[in-house]
Amino acid sequence: MEMKRYILAIFLAFGVAGGVGAQQHSLAFGENARLDELFAQMQGVEGEDAGRAEHEVLRIFRQSGSEAMDLLLARGYAALEARDSKLAIWHFSALIDHAPAFAEGYNARATAYFVMGRYGEALADIEQALALNPRNFGALVGLGAIEEDIDNLENALKAYKLALALNPHSTEIADSVKRVEEQIFIVH
Repeated sequence: MEMKRYILAIFLAFGVAGGVGAQQHSLAFGENARLDELFAQMQGVEGEDAGRAEHEVLRIFRQSGSEAMDLLLARGYAALEARDSKLAIWHFSALIDHAPAFAEGYNARATAYFVMGRYGEALADIEQALALNPRNFGALVGLGAIEEDIDNLENALKAYKLALALNPHSTEIADSVKRVEEQIFIVH
């Protein structure tokens, strides 16, 4: 189970494409014309074009507007990748302390909490990330993963389907929907 959590954490943290950038703080809220265009592309295209749009969305989501905050985010992701969840939480918490309106800080810390099995704290951070950026499909995948782990399969399916509606060409999300649908079918 621990390996599954780390693999999912790396997917949530880095998505398909990964990367951390720097630009305007307002972009972190997930609301701007460029994101509108990219989400429209993700809805209408397939293959590499959808992947490029997803990569760009993730890049924008990870822009805090501050090089120092971006460094905290990058260090937290590096700690996660090195399997040091406590250090990752420390970096992400520092980021949140200094940039409380930056949705990706909460989403990243939720990932670290998830890896540690601290679902209550992860859920609280996912809730905050989604309040700041309702289009954060990675946070929805995280929500689905937690609900699935605690056998709340109907809620997991809802979260995964919301994520898939935002990112319809993601095979990882589609696989999660299919897996949970099959589990629900077996249970019922």
